Amino acid sequence: MSDKPHTPAHLSWLGIVRLGLVQTALGSIVVLTTSTLNRVMMVELALPAALPAALVAWHYAVQLSRPRWGHGSDGGARRTPWIIGGMGVLALGGILAADATALMSGSPVLGILLAILAFTMIGAGVGASGTSLLALLATRVTPTRRPAAAAITWIMMVMGIAATAGIAGGQLDPFSMQRLAMVSGAVSLGAFLLTLAAVAGVERTASVVAEPAEPKTDFRVALRETLADPQARRFTLFVLISMIAYSAQDLILEPFAGLVFGMTPGQSTQMSGMQHGGVLLGMILVGAAGGFVGARGQGWMRGWTLAGCGGSALSLAALVVAAQVGPGWPIAPTVFALGFFNGVFAVAAIGSMMALAGQGRGANGGRREGIRMGVWGAAQAVGFGTGGFFGAVAVDIGRRLFAQDATAFGLVFALEATLFIVSAVIAVRIGAPAATSQPQPIGARHVQA
Repeated sequence: MSDKPHTPAHLSWLGIVRLGLVQTALGSIVVLTTSTLNRVMMVELALPAALPAALVAWHYAVQLSRPRWGHGSDGGARRTPWIIGGMGVLALGGILAADATALMSGSPVLGILLAILAFTMIGAGVGASGTSLLALLATRVTPTRRPAAAAITWIMMVMGIAATAGIAGGQLDPFSMQRLAMVSGAVSLGAFLLTLAAVAGVERTASVVAEPAEPKTDFRVALRETLADPQARRFTLFVLISMIAYSAQDLILEPFAGLVFGMTPGQSTQMSGMQHGGVLLGMILVGAAGGFVGARGQGWMRGWTLAGCGGSALSLAALVVAAQVGPGWPIAPTVFALGFFNGVFAVAAIGSMMALAGQGRGANGGRREGIRMGVWGAAQAVGFGTGGFFGAVAVDIGRRLFAQDATAFGLVFALEATLFIVSAVIAVRIGAPAATSQPQPIGARHVQA
C-alpha cells in the first residue's frame, strides 16, 4: 500500500447540486414542524402561543449538540452515514410532532410530552445531518466553487421550504388531524428517500480511494483545540452576533407593517414575499460572482460579508426612519433591500465558514472540519433562537414603555443595525481565509493559523 497522503478529489457541479437536495429535504420537514404545527396549536387547538414557541426554541437548544455530531463524522472514513442517520431521526421526529399535535386535542399532557420528544429528535436530526453535510462540502468543494456551492445549497433549502409550504398546504384542506398526520408522514418519508438518492455514491465518486480512518481523538480534546484557535473563536462570536441581528426581525416585520403602515394580512404577506425575493437575488449574485472571481480575489468573501453586514445595517436604519415617517415611506423597496443584503451576507458567511473549516487540524493531524462546523452551527442555532425571541420581547417591552408602536419597532431595528455593525468589525479582525486551489492532504500533520 502506498504511503503517499491521500488527497480526495473535488466534487463536481452535479455532486454539489445533489448535496443541495439534502438541504431541500431538510427544509421541507422543518417548515412543517416549525410553521404549520405552530399555527395548528395556536388556532385550531387554541393553545397558548408560548407552547409552540418553547418547542421551537427547544429544537434550537438541542442543536448545541452539533459539535459532538461533527466530531463523530470527523472520526469516520465517510460522512454520508451521518447525513443519512441524521435525516432518518429528523424524519421520525417530524412524524411524531404531527402525531403529538393531534394527541394534544384529547390528551394535552401526553401530547406535550410526545412533542418534547419529537422536537428533541428534530433538533438532533438537523444537527447531525446539517453539520455533516456542511463538513462534507467544506472538505470536497474546491475553493473557487465554495461561494457558488453555498448559494446553491442555501437556495435549494429555501426552495424546499417554499415548495413544501405550497404543495403540503394545499393537501391539508379540508383540514383534519388525520390529514395533518398523513401529509406530515408523506413529507418526512419523501424527504428521507430524497436524501438516500442524493448522497448515494457521492463520496465514492468524489474520492480516488476510500479515505483511511482518522486518528482517534477525545471529543473534549478536539473541542479544546478548536476553541484554542483565535480565528475559530472570533468566527464563532461573529456567527452568534450576526445571526441574532439576521433573525431578530423575523417575527416582527409583518406586525410592523400592519401596526405602523396599516397593511392588511395579505399586503404584509406580499411584502414578506418581496423580502424573500431580495434574499434569493442577493444569494444568486454572490454565488455567480464567486464563479468569476474564484481564487484571483483572495479574501473577497470577507468583502461580500462586510457588504452584507453594512447593507443590512443601512436598510435597518432606513426602517428606523420609516417607523417615524409612517405610510409615506417607500416601505416595499426598503424591505427588498434588507432581504437583498441579508442574502449577500448569508451566502458570503457560509462560504467563509467552509473555507475556514478546512484550515484547522488537530495535534495528531486529524480532521477538524466537522467539529468546526458543529461549533459554528451551534452558534448559529443559538443566534437564530435568541434573535427571534429577542425581537418579539423587545417590541412588547418597547410598546409598554413608550406607548407608541413606531418607537418600539424603531428601537429594535436600531439595535439590529448596531449588531450588524459589530459583526462587520469582528469579520475584519478574523482576516481573509487562505485561498488555495487544492485541499490539504488528509494525512498531513499541520495546524494552520
